[in-house]
Amino acid sequence: QVHLVESGGGSVQPGGSLTLSCTASDLTLDYYAIAWFRQAPGKEREFVSTIRWSGGSTYYADSVKGRFTISRDNAKNTVYLQMNSLKPEDTAVYYCAGDIYNRNDYLNRSNYPYWGQGTQVTVSS
Repeated sequence: QVHLVESGGGSVQPGGSLTLSCTASDLTLDYYAIAWFRQAPGKEREFVSTIRWSGGSTYYADSVKGRFTISRDNAKNTVYLQMNSLKPEDTAVYYCAGDIYNRNDYLNRSNYPYWGQGTQVTVSS
């Protein structure tokens, strides 16, 4: 069974920054397209960002474009989500997800069979 593990969540004031990490002990993440999704209370889980395995292309939701950056460190088997200029509406549980087939429809949650347990991000003054 594949296990993804997120870390780096926490509480921060508006305008602050956090860096989330996604790693796995039993697979090589550079063979996977990795995405970040988030789910706020009472809302659907939504796409945040993805980094593809072929060429490392990156994509972002409009709501985070220009503030969030996704990246890989293959030597550390880790994918990061650098989050700057955080807003209260960024408050959610953030999940990383993996797709070994690098499917084009990266917005579709069902294309990611592997998920972590999530890490809470709270943005509040």
